[in-house]
Amino acid sequence: MKAYNLENLSALVVDDNRFMRTIITNVLRGLSITHIAEARDGREALEEIRNSPVDVVIMDWEMPEMNGAQLLKNIRSGKRGINPLVPVVVVSANTIARNVLAARDSGMTEFLAKPVSAAALYARIVSIIENPRRFVRTGTYFGPDRRRKFDPDYTGPKRRAEDRTSDGLDDLDAIQRT
Repeated sequence: MKAYNLENLSALVVDDNRFMRTIITNVLRGLSITHIAEARDGREALEEIRNSPVDVVIMDWEMPEMNGAQLLKNIRSGKRGINPLVPVVVVSANTIARNVLAARDSGMTEFLAKPVSAAALYARIVSIIENPRRFVRTGTYFGPDRRRKFDPDYTGPKRRAEDRTSDGLDDLDAIQRT
């Protein structure tokens, strides 16, 4: 895995548990990230993102008042000056398939199981850098393309409009059309 200098990256850590916020913040500092904001819940997170945009959000999935799904919906809406394309790493101790799929279907970029290790968090950040996924919009979803690999030999149904056109769909064009 390539080594990256992450000192200019800005991160927002969202978790209702102060101890977990501290652990993640310390891991990020260990990765040389110096611009780190913290939020106790989804409402604080949205305020923080509005006031100072961040390069990556690392958030708990299960929080009171505004859970991860609600927070992601607000981020991906792009309303009130929030960048809907910001990468979001969901962190959760509850890794049953139903929760991971719910996070994926809400627009997360990456998923990380608690307890968090520096190596695992770094791997997710590197994945975001090296393998940026296009964003797609359907009637019920806006977020990173859930397909992680391109298979040129795929022969199944082409369900997306850009799959059926020769020019494809540019990420920014998709956002500007909405």
